[in-house]
Amino acid sequence: MTEVVILSDNKVINLRPQGLKAEWGFSALIKAKDVILFDTGQTGVALDNLLVLKEEKPSKVVLSHGHYDHTGGLINFLRSFDLKIYTHPDAFLPRWYKGDYIGIPFQRNQIESYAEVIEHSDPIEVCKDVIALGEIPRKYESALLSDSFVLKGEKKVDEIKDDQSLVIKTKEGLALVLGCCHSGLRNTVEYAEDVVGDEVRFILGGTHLIAFKGNKLLEILDWIERFEWIAPCHCTGLMNELILKERLGDRCKIIGAGSRLKL
Repeated sequence: MTEVVILSDNKVINLRPQGLKAEWGFSALIKAKDVILFDTGQTGVALDNLLVLKEEKPSKVVLSHGHYDHTGGLINFLRSFDLKIYTHPDAFLPRWYKGDYIGIPFQRNQIESYAEVIEHSDPIEVCKDVIALGEIPRKYESALLSDSFVLKGEKKVDEIKDDQSLVIKTKEGLALVLGCCHSGLRNTVEYAEDVVGDEVRFILGGTHLIAFKGNKLLEILDWIERFEWIAPCHCTGLMNELILKERLGDRCKIIGAGSRLKL
C-alpha cells in the first residue's frame, strides 16, 4: 500500500501533532517502494512539517514545475538529505508574473552542487509503480497565468510546459498526484491513462480550478464527478473545495498539511 502525506499546503486541518504549519505552497511525501518528495513548498515549512510528523527521509524529489511555491523549500531538503531530482528542462527558466519573479529561487549550479538533476520531457518511472508524466499534451483547457512570461530566447510567453504530475499504480486503478495542474485536469487525466493503460480513480493535490469561472468551471466540476474520490487543495481555491464537498460528500476529502491518504 502507498501512502501520501501532505507536507505543505495553504491550510492545516489537523489538531495533532502540534507545530504543523501552513503556507501558500504544495509538497507531498509519496511513501511507495521508495520515499519520494513531490514538490517542496514555498519556504522551509515542508521540511519543518516532515520533522514534526517524524516522517521517513526521501531519497528522490520530483518537481511538478518551476514556480517558487513548489520549489522554494528545495535547498532546505538538499542540505538535509541525499537526493536525486527529476524535472522538466523548462523548470529552470526564469519567469515573472505581473512584474514579480516567480521562478525557482535558486541558481541551477547551486542546486547541482547538492544533487544530480535528471531532466525529462517524456514519462519516467521514478520508482516501482510511480511515474512522473513529463510534458503533458493539451487538448482541453489548460490553467495558465495571465501577464506572465519566461525568458526563452527572444520570446516572452509562459505556457508552463514544465507542468507535470505523478501517477501511482494501485490495485484499484490509478491515483494522480497534482502539483498545480497548469496543464489542465482533463488533459492530465487523459494523458496519464494513455501512458499507463489504466483508469484514473483517485485525484489529490492542486487542481488550479481558481483559473476558471462560470460555465467552464461548472463543466469541469461536472466532469470531476467520475472519480471514486478527490482530495483537492492548494490552488483549487477554498470556495471550489467547498463546492466539491457539497457535490460529492464523502467522495471529496478535505486535506491540508499533515493529512495522510492511503492508496
